[in-house]
Amino acid sequence: MKCLYYTAPTLDSARRIHDDLHAVGVQDFFLHVICKDEAGLEQRHIPAGNYLETLDLSRDGLIGSAIGFCAGLIGAALLKVFAPFGPHVPNLVYFATVAAATLFGAWEGGLTGIASENKKLAKFHDDLEAGRCLILIYALQEQEAVVLRTMRARHPEAQLAAIDRHFINPFSPLRRRAESPVLEGGLTQED
Repeated sequence: MKCLYYTAPTLDSARRIHDDLHAVGVQDFFLHVICKDEAGLEQRHIPAGNYLETLDLSRDGLIGSAIGFCAGLIGAALLKVFAPFGPHVPNLVYFATVAAATLFGAWEGGLTGIASENKKLAKFHDDLEAGRCLILIYALQEQEAVVLRTMRARHPEAQLAAIDRHFINPFSPLRRRAESPVLEGGLTQED
């Protein structure tokens, strides 16, 4: 499954795209629109992007948990070496120290992520501020060619801005395309 990023000029265009993709079998679960006018999305019954797509919650949460894990290992090692509670401390205490530090790091990372824009969407920040819509289409492998063909034939106003092969991985880089990467036969330059 890939995530296809399209930019559309207006909410009305996004609505037409939503309807046409519905007609070719793309369900609302696999189609999200991100724009400044969230009330307009709701009025037009267009599925909006969720917090995992718009905020850096998962990325920063994972970074925080990794930092917390490392801090917990250091803390457990210091407890083991200096033995401030005596030599007969059960191993469960050391595991609990690492677990508590990891969870605390994940919590702090999540709080940081809630306050920051998703790194992948940052490339589209200027478009979103200008009032354009970003359409995320999670295309199954068997639907990808149909989606690309439908968008090319019926919606020339929408520009294919990026293709994310690893949309689940919050650390994978996303390159914004200056021009459409679609070649003959519906294949992309990456294929």
